[in-house]
Amino acid sequence: MNQLLPKIRSAVSCNLDNQLLQATLPLFAAEKIEAIEWSFDTLYKVREIPIWFVELLHAFGNEGRLVGHGVYFSLFSGKWTAEQQRWLDHLRKVSSNFRFDHITEHFGFMTGEDFHKGAPISVPYKKETLRIGIDRLQRIREACACPVGLENLAFSYSLEEVQRHGEFLERLIEPVNGFIILDLHNVYCQLQNFELDFETLIRAYPLDRVREIHISGGSWDVSGIQPQRTIRRDTHDDAVPEAVFELLRKTLSVCPNLKFVVLEQLGIALHTTESQELFQQDFDHMQAIVNEFNGRNNLIPDNDFLLKQAVSLNEPVPESLELYRQQLELSSILEQAANYEEATRLLNNSTLAHSAWKTESWSPYMLETALRIAQKWRSGW
Repeated sequence: MNQLLPKIRSAVSCNLDNQLLQATLPLFAAEKIEAIEWSFDTLYKVREIPIWFVELLHAFGNEGRLVGHGVYFSLFSGKWTAEQQRWLDHLRKVSSNFRFDHITEHFGFMTGEDFHKGAPISVPYKKETLRIGIDRLQRIREACACPVGLENLAFSYSLEEVQRHGEFLERLIEPVNGFIILDLHNVYCQLQNFELDFETLIRAYPLDRVREIHISGGSWDVSGIQPQRTIRRDTHDDAVPEAVFELLRKTLSVCPNLKFVVLEQLGIALHTTESQELFQQDFDHMQAIVNEFNGRNNLIPDNDFLLKQAVSLNEPVPESLELYRQQLELSSILEQAANYEEATRLLNNSTLAHSAWKTESWSPYMLETALRIAQKWRSGW
């Protein structure tokens, strides 16, 4: 007898942000929201979570409709830090207090010396970074005792990096039977910035490993060195483009283990009644697409992303001081260089030159964009 796929839940990113909460309140009141995603590590400035928010988390968690999304762990940092250990300790604590369906983090490492200020930046796809990433995922899995996953990157330096990202993600998550958050706005950024075909790019990801989908909006940047070129940025500060909704329609049918579709937007972009109403309309649009698919879906899930055996952690924690020094050097260049020309000169005279980072093949307009991202995030997101 065939097992029917559980209903795909329409969810929102829900954090302690007044403007975001104002935007979502009518959706909660109408009982439209079927699951919530909580960035559990963004409350480092909050001494005590309000009781009503705790009750909200418990209500969704007890129904298997609460997912946790990390921001600050910095998965690929070459050096194991006290901040990462505190992050894991915090995860262990919140996982004992709340019932998460799963926990996720971002791919990459964080630039910047302050643990809570920095941009998520990619790493070389080599054995050393793979070893570190697998170890960190195993530590997350041990701390939360539930399925774990990673979100695909929005930003890449080169076409080769984009093409290899899905395969590297699969190798990372396989040892913990992990999954992928397929962020479709991130995919949209890659399609636009590297002039790619959707069907080709999407098949580069292990789609049977997709358990969650994100949709969001973003912004456009005009390149200063190539003024005819515009770069799509994953800034989460605008309504969802119709093109991303179209990607959602195309993607649902090729992800047999999908469980949640999540709408994301930063609270700073929801400060007007108009922007909040657009957010609500985006949710309704997303939910209509998901519900239409649910009505005709006959895919059979075959992966619950649970571990089949206990995690065995290596001690001491694996590190690479060479990778760490290169990350510090890259962070400094991105955050301090006055322009693309200076960044290029500094990179050519750095330890990253002629290395696995392949800085010589980075697209000039993407390096320019990296400078803008890093220097914006330096002051905190």
